[in-house]
Amino acid sequence: MWIPTEHEKYGVVIASFRGTVPYGLPLEIGDTVQILEKCDGWYRGFALKNPNIKGIFPSSYVHLKNACVKNKGQFEMVIPTEDSVITEMTSTLRDWGTMWKQLYVRNEGDLFHRLWHIMNEILDLRRQVLVGHLTHDRMKDVKRHITARLDWGNEQLGLDLVPRKEYAMVDPEDISITELYRLMEHRHRKKDTPVQASSHHLFVQMKSLMCSNLGEELEVIFSLFDSKENRPISERFFLRLNRNGLPKAPDKPERHCSLFVDLGSSELRKDIYITVHIIRIGRMGAGEKKNACSVQYRRPFGCAVLSIADLLTGETKDDLILKVYMCNTESEWYQIHENIIKKLNARYNLTGSNAGLAVSLQLLHGDIEQIRREYSSVFSHGVSITRKLGFSNIIMPGEMRNDLYITIERGEFEKGGKSVARNVEVTMFIVDSSGQTLKDFISFGSGEPPASEYHSFVLYHNNSPRWSELLKLPIPVDKFRGAHIRFEFRHCSTKEKGEKKLFGFSFVPLMQEDGRTLPDGTHELIVHKCEENTNLQDTTRYLKLPFSKGIFLGNNNQAMKATKESFCITSFLCSTKLTQNGDMLDLLKWRTHPDKITGCLSKLKEIDGSEIVKFLQDTLDTLFGILDENSQKYGSKVFDSLVHIINLLQDSKFHHFKPVMDTYIESHFAGALAYRDLIKVLKWYVDRITEAERQEHIQEVLKAQEYIFKYIVQSRRLFSLATGGQNEEEFRCCIQELLMSVRFFLSQESKGSGALSQSQAVFLSSFPAVYSELLKLFDVREVANLVQDTLGSLPTILHVDDSLQAIKLQCIGKTVESQLYTNPDSRYILLPVVLHHLHIHLQEQKDLIMCARILSNVFCLIKKNSSEKSVLEEIDVIVASLLDILLRTILEITSRPQPSSSAMRFQFQDVTGEFVACLLSLLRQMTDRHYQQLLDSFNTKEELRDFLLQIFTVFRILIRPEMFPKDWTVMRLVANNVIITTVLYLSDALRKNFLNENFDYKNELMKRKNETLIWDSYFYLAVIFINQLCLQLEMFTPSKKKKVLEKYGDMRVTMGCEIFSMWQNLGEHKLHFIPALIGPFLEVTLIPQPDLRNVMIPIFHDMMDWEQRRSGNFKQVEAKLIDKLDSLMSEGKGDETYRELFNSILLKKIERETWRESGVSLIATVTRLMERLLDYRDCMKMGEVDGKKIGCTVSLLNFYKTELNKEEMYIRYIHKLYDLHLKAQNFTEAAYTLLLYDELLEWSDRPLREFLTYPMQTEWQRKEHLHLTIIQNFDRGKCWENGIILWRKIAEQYESYYDYRNLCESQMQMMEASLYDKIMDQQRLEPEFFRVGFYGKKFPFFLRNKEFVCRGHDYERLEAFQQRMLNEFPHAIAMQHANQPDETIFQAEAQYLQIYAVTPIPESQEVLQREGVPDNIKSFYKVNHIWKFRYDRPFHKGTKDKENEFKSLWVERTSLYLVQSLPGISRWFEVEKREVVEMSPLENAIEVLENKNQQLKTLISQCQTRQMQNINPLTMCLNGVIDAAVNGGVSRYQEAFFVKEYILSHPEDGEKIARLRELMLEQAQILEFGLAVHEKFVPQDMRPLHKKLVDQFFVMKSSLGIQEFSACMQASPVHFPNGSPRVCRNSAPASVSPDGTRVIPRRSPLSYPAVNRYSSSSLSSQASAEVSNITGQSESSDEVFNMQPSPSTSSLSSTHSASPNVTSSAPSSARASPLLSDKHKHSRENSCLSPRERPCSAIYPTPVEPSQRMLFNHIGDGALPRSDPNLSAPEKAVNPTPSSWSLDSGKEAKNMSDSGKLISPPVPPRPTQTASPARHTTSVSPSPAGRSPLKGSVQSFTPSPVEYHSPGLISNSPVLSGSYSSGISSLSRCSTSETSGFENQVNEQSVPLPVPVPVPVPVPVPVPSYGGEEPVRKESKTPPPYSVYERTLRRPVPLPHSLSIPVTPEPPALPPKPLAARSSHLENGARRTDPGPRPRPLPRKVSQL
Repeated sequence: MWIPTEHEKYGVVIASFRGTVPYGLPLEIGDTVQILEKCDGWYRGFALKNPNIKGIFPSSYVHLKNACVKNKGQFEMVIPTEDSVITEMTSTLRDWGTMWKQLYVRNEGDLFHRLWHIMNEILDLRRQVLVGHLTHDRMKDVKRHITARLDWGNEQLGLDLVPRKEYAMVDPEDISITELYRLMEHRHRKKDTPVQASSHHLFVQMKSLMCSNLGEELEVIFSLFDSKENRPISERFFLRLNRNGLPKAPDKPERHCSLFVDLGSSELRKDIYITVHIIRIGRMGAGEKKNACSVQYRRPFGCAVLSIADLLTGETKDDLILKVYMCNTESEWYQIHENIIKKLNARYNLTGSNAGLAVSLQLLHGDIEQIRREYSSVFSHGVSITRKLGFSNIIMPGEMRNDLYITIERGEFEKGGKSVARNVEVTMFIVDSSGQTLKDFISFGSGEPPASEYHSFVLYHNNSPRWSELLKLPIPVDKFRGAHIRFEFRHCSTKEKGEKKLFGFSFVPLMQEDGRTLPDGTHELIVHKCEENTNLQDTTRYLKLPFSKGIFLGNNNQAMKATKESFCITSFLCSTKLTQNGDMLDLLKWRTHPDKITGCLSKLKEIDGSEIVKFLQDTLDTLFGILDENSQKYGSKVFDSLVHIINLLQDSKFHHFKPVMDTYIESHFAGALAYRDLIKVLKWYVDRITEAERQEHIQEVLKAQEYIFKYIVQSRRLFSLATGGQNEEEFRCCIQELLMSVRFFLSQESKGSGALSQSQAVFLSSFPAVYSELLKLFDVREVANLVQDTLGSLPTILHVDDSLQAIKLQCIGKTVESQLYTNPDSRYILLPVVLHHLHIHLQEQKDLIMCARILSNVFCLIKKNSSEKSVLEEIDVIVASLLDILLRTILEITSRPQPSSSAMRFQFQDVTGEFVACLLSLLRQMTDRHYQQLLDSFNTKEELRDFLLQIFTVFRILIRPEMFPKDWTVMRLVANNVIITTVLYLSDALRKNFLNENFDYKNELMKRKNETLIWDSYFYLAVIFINQLCLQLEMFTPSKKKKVLEKYGDMRVTMGCEIFSMWQNLGEHKLHFIPALIGPFLEVTLIPQPDLRNVMIPIFHDMMDWEQRRSGNFKQVEAKLIDKLDSLMSEGKGDETYRELFNSILLKKIERETWRESGVSLIATVTRLMERLLDYRDCMKMGEVDGKKIGCTVSLLNFYKTELNKEEMYIRYIHKLYDLHLKAQNFTEAAYTLLLYDELLEWSDRPLREFLTYPMQTEWQRKEHLHLTIIQNFDRGKCWENGIILWRKIAEQYESYYDYRNLCESQMQMMEASLYDKIMDQQRLEPEFFRVGFYGKKFPFFLRNKEFVCRGHDYERLEAFQQRMLNEFPHAIAMQHANQPDETIFQAEAQYLQIYAVTPIPESQEVLQREGVPDNIKSFYKVNHIWKFRYDRPFHKGTKDKENEFKSLWVERTSLYLVQSLPGISRWFEVEKREVVEMSPLENAIEVLENKNQQLKTLISQCQTRQMQNINPLTMCLNGVIDAAVNGGVSRYQEAFFVKEYILSHPEDGEKIARLRELMLEQAQILEFGLAVHEKFVPQDMRPLHKKLVDQFFVMKSSLGIQEFSACMQASPVHFPNGSPRVCRNSAPASVSPDGTRVIPRRSPLSYPAVNRYSSSSLSSQASAEVSNITGQSESSDEVFNMQPSPSTSSLSSTHSASPNVTSSAPSSARASPLLSDKHKHSRENSCLSPRERPCSAIYPTPVEPSQRMLFNHIGDGALPRSDPNLSAPEKAVNPTPSSWSLDSGKEAKNMSDSGKLISPPVPPRPTQTASPARHTTSVSPSPAGRSPLKGSVQSFTPSPVEYHSPGLISNSPVLSGSYSSGISSLSRCSTSETSGFENQVNEQSVPLPVPVPVPVPVPVPVPSYGGEEPVRKESKTPPPYSVYERTLRRPVPLPHSLSIPVTPEPPALPPKPLAARSSHLENGARRTDPGPRPRPLPRKVSQL
């Protein structure tokens, strides 16, 4: 039975539980669980990380922890009772764990490892806390470390700042908001502005001395030296080195490590140096022999210095090598460090070439305790402490020091009868009063134990030695009296004995007889002569002698003898017990000299403060003793002395002695009667304030009043204890009288110099400190009344001195901070005075920082939810006094500009934040009663309205993101909770007072200055509130979100419900807020909170309804919705769920409305816009520009234009698209995009406003700028023909305005000419085109279930394009077939891509069929302005004939029509219509032969005109056709179509069969002529191959049944396209790579193809290579010319010819590098589609339709004659197009008719009937209408990565031919020259044959036309470089008509110019080619854009 648990409520999982039992709850180690019930070893509960899932788990898997339960029952909350720091650690580490892993994913390795170390540290510290064995201090220290690391990690991870109090997290509900703000601000300021350490320490570690000439022990002495003051500032660090230069005691770190402590910030400067003096211990001379002298001396060795500033750059522990120098003259040793610092190089040099001192130096910052904590290892191993000389900057009371510093300076000695100067050594002893030497009181420095005697170093032969050695004598105080220092002087001999002979001594006593110690300074001591055997142990013999020059005892003449020699020392005492000041001693001994008391008291002010504080207690006892002795006589003097001492303690140096005085007052002070005299003197001074002229002394007295009152109070307490409380009333009267004098003095206004105001300021500064003293004797209320009266006497006039006003406010502030104010009784008395002064200052906006601090302190004492009556009354007073002025103050300070300096900016933010915290505190404390009283206090509606507008404005300011720092989420949530609570109170007042019929909404706007309606202000506040970043819970971590919801709930939903309620209450007044509130409400609904959306979306229905009622439509609503949606969604708001919810909620709402239909339309429009905007936003998130971004932008742009007609948005997206194109370097598309905007403008002077990046300018100027930009992009995109048109348009405008100067300066003609040059000289790559289908619901809306044709990049083949698309859509699946997908694919929740290549079909053939037009011009029109594309798929109908598959091989030709032509504003456009046509096997064969014949003609023509650099292409093409024929090529066609069975079963194909026979015979004729040409140009080494071809050709003729051409038909020459082979003057043969874009070097032998590899024949002899055909595999023979693309596929193929490229694809590398091997080119060709299902246009282009052939057969001069069934035989022979063949390429044609036609040999007669081909045409277009009835056949996409495009051919696409069995079988390429209908004519026109060549049969006959109508010769006019080709009924969007030159109705009144004439002519020509009117994209003009 499950029983609810009582105590087992909370636990931690200690073992993972899988939860495999029924109702089991899966748990992981570390999860925390809340337990609800228990039963037989099982618990039921839930994991806190997912409280919604409950289940059971074993009790043994859980470790229980103590916890308290709140709200027992169903919604109980369990809170662990562990230490709050532990709780925070646990939750924080959980959050960090997840984020830590993300750091690794984001490759932030540095932070990842640092955080890992910090987490381990925190876990270790957590264990220490949990163990519970730490002392209180250690626990505090551990918690400090934990919180510091938690804060660091939170800051690094961007988490929230945690408010803490004593290391524990603070619940913001338990403290006032002002206190919360202070905690946050303190932590934030501590984080942002680290406190600069005022104390610094230098760590020194000696490593070694490196020098070549060592061998003696050394002493190394470190010290700090101030070069500015030329004195040492620290004691010395002394250490000894052994003979190897290493420390002698390496096992004792304190002997070679030292810490120089207590360096101030002022001492970290470049003129503070570390000096190192090195003394050697050994012989007198460094080079003396060892046996010369056995005695060792201290001798100078070297010195090194280092500026301490060199250590400030970094705190490194790396060893430093200091150079060691030696002085040139020993006598200058004492100042060698100064010479080195001053760089006096002549006085010193290096001790050795490699001498160096290795030391480790590091600067540490912070107080010494902090250093001990942070560098505990240093102190644990041991380190000596080296102090500064003298006291530190701050003298601590407990500091005990008694150090005497003696510096051995110099000496002056006589020779002593010797010929040379002495070697003097000084020995020093300390001798006590008994004559005994004091042991171990001479310190050479830290790091070395004190010694009993000192020996100076010896300077060689120097009678005036200077040592400057500093020694410290730490002599105890009790041994000072009577002790003296004795200096003995000895001459050190350099002889073998090495004797040290005593020749004199000096001494100096440490203390004088009067008790004063040796004064600081330099002392010149007398050197007393003595002998070697003189006994100095008897001190009485010499202590009577004088010790210093000028000081003699009696008239002893002996002393005079010693005055010729002298010895100087410098002494400095640092003692807390001894004094050198005689006046101080006289004062302390006042009883022995009563007559000196007055003088001593007067001299007290002259005594140094350090002397006074050393004897503070004795001095105070002395003063009060004198006061008790004679108060009448000495009262005033003692009072002044006491004031001096009190004020002395105000100095920062002695500030720490205040506790000493406090202790004295509490424990040692005994003046029970002193209060009377103190009060009396103090009152006397106060009464004199208003009369005195000089008030400096009075101000000193007032400054000391705190301690004066302490003495008064303590004295009175002692008196009361002694007397039982006598004279109490008298004392009270004295205090009252004193304070009355104070009030009078305070109430006086300053006159004249302002000295009085200064005295008032001094009194007010120290007066609050008196409160606590008065409370010791008086009741709280009494003291409060006294203080209130005193503060109330302050003058309130504000024109007095500003400094006094600030002091007054400071006094108020100290009063609020005092103990007196914390008591509720006294607080209620003092509050009115405090508020009065605050109100005055806030009203004047003065001293705001102080006001804010005071207010914060006031509210800190008022806790939340305090229902005490006194607190409620205080709130009443504060609301009435300060609420209004507080709101105005916040408005005032937030409207000011922020200061520029960082310090002022921090101050500005602090004061703003504190006022805000005060306001929030006040509002949180207000109850219903307070709000009601507040609202009732307004007399008129205007006052109430002003108040509401003011508070709403302040709330909007508080919500600003910059109000609080980014990581102050806790503060923001508290503020929002207060705001929403207040708004709920005030909204009721808004409803009651401003929602009646008398309220005039419109007039209110005019009444008010701020032009803001109160309802508007309310709604905007609510919207801004909901949109705050800190309330978007979806962005929070789960734990943070859970905490916020538990504490505050979702405040957005609360406010949303309030908005809905207020909106519904508006009634008919809603119309005043439509459409203004649509945008704000829409922004709210876009927040991803379901409840909020469900509440807010219905408001839009309400708006639509009211707008419908008012105006009969809701266009305003629609317009506003659409405008705001774009901006909001581009900011990242909204999602797919919102779109669905918006649609469903509103559709449901309008079901019963009368305006349902228009409402549905609006909702549908908005929903579709959302779809596109969401797609656009998702695409823009990607890094690189790809097709998806561009396509999405195009979709959105068109939507704004066509469906919404939003002109401004349309133009904005035009420029966004333009920027995308520029980024992707799609310069042509960028130009087309900008043309869209250009077309909206006219050449007018209408002014346009500033827009986007355009300045304010006229429409003419902007259009001109656009033209120039577009031309620049066309130039960069190599679309020069378009640029020429625009140049002409600009030139026309200049001419029309007679702006010749601009026309000249812009160099229009030169620029235009440069474009022409580029057209003729520069190569352009022909892009490939790909059809892409996007199927499945997972694609973006603008792509979903649509098909597009894409213009590929340069060198991009199918495989590369496929890979690019798969990279753009990484989740897409590539479909392996080309069939149309079924409905299941359309509706699948996936992405499917179907990609294959397609062939462009140019719409106009005029340029392509013109004679003499260079190929590089024609190539432009082949791939530009393309609407139609073609794709062929072969298939077998019926039973497949295995022996001859051509019999059943059909072709399905699919034509795709785009919505816009390519290129355009995008690289891809959607397919608008599909048409499918089936071609019979016979038609396929005809097309194959036609294309192959055309290719042969072209190659022969190129060979004749010498456009080929070598003959290899022609050789390979001839070989491919002839060899294939020999092996059964065309015979397959004969077997298939010329047999009796086929002719009988297909009677309708008679004409086609005849046509096929003609083509075969024509091919034989062409081959024969081609062999003749080949023979002329073939090189010698290829003659055998030529002979073989000739032999095989005769075999081929015999197989066709041809013996001689003349025998079987009339001789007929082969007609080449151009008639007379005329070559354009500027044209040059151009070799183009297979994709039509790659430039192939003209003279390269690789620029010609290998027919073997990529040829395709119309017939094939073998039927076994089917698989090879489809997969693109090649025979071994393919490798012969594997570098070269083929010029075309051949109509005949040998058995070893290569199969075509099935997939029409190749790696992009193959494009870029024509030298790739064959296996590399085709290794991945067929990756997208399977062999049998591959789209056929990827394999071959489709043959041209006969109707298309007929249509375009007549275009051009040299159209190949074709039969036309509609013409009779005579008519067909009327206008033949003769062609002449010539083997002599250098001669001109001589037999030319008058009409310019070449006379050609006769053509054999052909059948006169041509049957229309049997076609099965199926239209699959969704909109069949609107197409031109004349369709050009669609060019197949170039299939091969290396297929050759010969000059004169648009392409060399594969066609269907032959059977599956051969290399060019039914799955081989059609040999159409890239286009079938258009292309044939183009190719025919483009083959220039230089001269007519006679053929073997010279009988000329007219050539019948068999290609449609009779050929008609058109005018030979060159069309404009670019014109727009449009179909008549196409949607008017496709191409910018800016690129077609319009007809100028009135040409400028100028003389006719060539340009104008040409333009007009070209325009007429353009009109002829344009079948319909030029469309305008938008029906209206842009007004100001």
